[in-house]
Amino acid sequence: MDRLQFSTWQYVAEILPAEELPMLAAHALVDGRDSPALRELAGLPRRSNPAEVRDLYVLALRELGIPLPDEETAGRCLLVTLAFGLVHDELSPKDVGNGLSMTVTARTWEETRFLSVAADYSEWLEPDELAGWEKELRTAAHSLVAVTDLGPSIGVPGARSG
Repeated sequence: MDRLQFSTWQYVAEILPAEELPMLAAHALVDGRDSPALRELAGLPRRSNPAEVRDLYVLALRELGIPLPDEETAGRCLLVTLAFGLVHDELSPKDVGNGLSMTVTARTWEETRFLSVAADYSEWLEPDELAGWEKELRTAAHSLVAVTDLGPSIGVPGARSG
């Protein structure tokens, strides 16, 4: 999966800042993608009007025939990415707790469990509560990673293929 396609769920999940989209477009051009809107987007400075940048990004995707996922799919991809990040020590439990940038609808029991535990994070947790929460979150992340079929489709390394 190329970077541009991978970016679609991140865009919908609101974890891809508008100022990164021109560089993403430039990389997509280098990777062999091309469209008028993609070229225009690649030429914009990072500090461009965010609304204009987002509009050009969506137009470029449309010109290239790349659909944006629905919010449920983007949210599920976010959950799986957070779980893989935690399991592979790329994210801390606090990063996961703070990483839920959108309302997520979980579809499986493992997604629901991981989401439920992650949503329990609070900076006000006492040290003994925090340790228990972290352990429970890691357990839920391992369960989700073991059964998900979304990992390969969102570019997560080490994910099992469906």
